Amino acid sequence: QVQLVESGGGLVQPGGSLRLSCAASGRSSFNAMGWYRQAPGKQRELVAAISSTGNTNYADSVKGRFAISRDNAKNTVYLQMNSLKPEDTAVYYCFVTTPRTYWGQGTQVTVSS
Repeated sequence: QVQLVESGGGLVQPGGSLRLSCAASGRSSFNAMGWYRQAPGKQRELVAAISSTGNTNYADSVKGRFAISRDNAKNTVYLQMNSLKPEDTAVYYCFVTTPRTYWGQGTQVTVSS
C-alpha cells in the first residue's frame, strides 16, 4: 500500500523560504511526483511536478521562486519555496503516480507578516 508522509509546512513572513518534503513508501519506485495546492475558496492547482527522469513542470505563478527535486533512492520529493508571497498561502498536497495517483494528507503553508 502506497503511503505518503509530508513535512515542512508552517508560518513564514513574506519573502521567506520553506522546504516541503514528501516521503513515499509501498513501492520501489514511482513515476511522476509533485505538489498541488489549494487555497480557501479556490480549486486545487498544480504547483510543480517532476518525472522519474527529472523533467520538471511549474505553474507560471511560482516559476523562478520554487524548485522541485526528488531523491529516487529515498522515494522522496522536495519543494524548495523561496520569495514566498501571501498568495502562496494554501494547503500543499504531494502526489505520486504509479501510474495510479496517490495523495498526501496535506500540509499548511501560511505566508503572513
